[in-house]
Amino acid sequence: KWYKHQLTYQIVNWPWYLSQHQVRQAVKAAFELWSNVSSLTFSEETGGPANIRLAFFDGEHNDGARHAFDGPGGALAHAFFPRRGEAHFDNAEHWSLNGKGRNLFVVLAHEIGHTLGLQHSPFKNALMSPYYKKLGRDYVLNFDDIFAIQNLYGAPSSGRLVQLPGKQFTMFEDWSEEKKGVTDGAAKPYYCQSMFDAVTWDLKETLYIFKGRYYWMVTLDGNVSEPQLTQQRWKKLPAFVEAAAVSGSDGKFYFFKGGRCWRYKGSRLEAGFPQKCSENGFPRHPDTALYFPPLGHLVVFKGEKYYVINEESMMVEPYYPRSIRDWKGVPPSANAALAHPNGHVYFFKGENYWMFNQDTLRVTASGKWVQDLSWLSCQHF
Repeated sequence: KWYKHQLTYQIVNWPWYLSQHQVRQAVKAAFELWSNVSSLTFSEETGGPANIRLAFFDGEHNDGARHAFDGPGGALAHAFFPRRGEAHFDNAEHWSLNGKGRNLFVVLAHEIGHTLGLQHSPFKNALMSPYYKKLGRDYVLNFDDIFAIQNLYGAPSSGRLVQLPGKQFTMFEDWSEEKKGVTDGAAKPYYCQSMFDAVTWDLKETLYIFKGRYYWMVTLDGNVSEPQLTQQRWKKLPAFVEAAAVSGSDGKFYFFKGGRCWRYKGSRLEAGFPQKCSENGFPRHPDTALYFPPLGHLVVFKGEKYYVINEESMMVEPYYPRSIRDWKGVPPSANAALAHPNGHVYFFKGENYWMFNQDTLRVTASGKWVQDLSWLSCQHF
């Protein structure tokens, strides 16, 4: 249990197709379910540290293999008891606040219960039942939920319980078309909220940003497209690609995930692909890839090594891999990289970027990519 009664919470991120305002409403209502029947009070913390953090993740997210999310269906969320104070939600689910998908409010309220120290209830109508409750005319919390929370923290100081029926929480608004792919508040494209999976330029100088199942196109003048499903354009391409690059010689798209690679001419998957490129010497689960103009080749990075690729044979060139120390100042295990039309190469890792000069072969600038790189269009909103 928590050894204080005034707790703070923080919403780290949220699904891009739900508005920030409605998510905050749902989270506030979920916490109020518990404060209405106990001595606890909750307030949102938007800046500094908070007692309880709510975040959406894809797949493995540093909680150990048994806590890795498994895509749509299956495990929806998990939470940690006090005093770790975290609840994680599977970003691959189609979450809803209007009853048309996975009901986010119910899952929020249940997982928040765990962050307060509540175990599962043996009563099937309890919110803390092992199975997520459906919202109806009955109260969201049943007597066992109330007994459990008051056993830990006591009754409200007013002595009055506030119970609310489930149907009251079925009318949160979902996302609107004009806000598609853009959040309220900060009002930035979803890819600006956290590190993307891959990034590359095509020969028409259009920027492609990949994150999860979606991609965005950004023009040189800063116009950002709506998010598009990667599989609608590149058939048979899986979600969550690990690296992407466009060849500067013929404009073909290359994608990498696990030990496999895909090559597309436009939107058409070329014959013989996907290939098990790891059998040709490619690293499994590469960190990033790019086309490096001075070499005229694709370069794939993994950890502290880099591999130069022959596009015709799809083999690693002789005498590679080599140490990333050849790229002076570039950090190992970058999340994404690209060669920019401005003549520089950019590497991304977490919230930081490094600008690499192709002539001097060393990093000449670094900083925060959301704030500093206007061509990503994160400041335009």
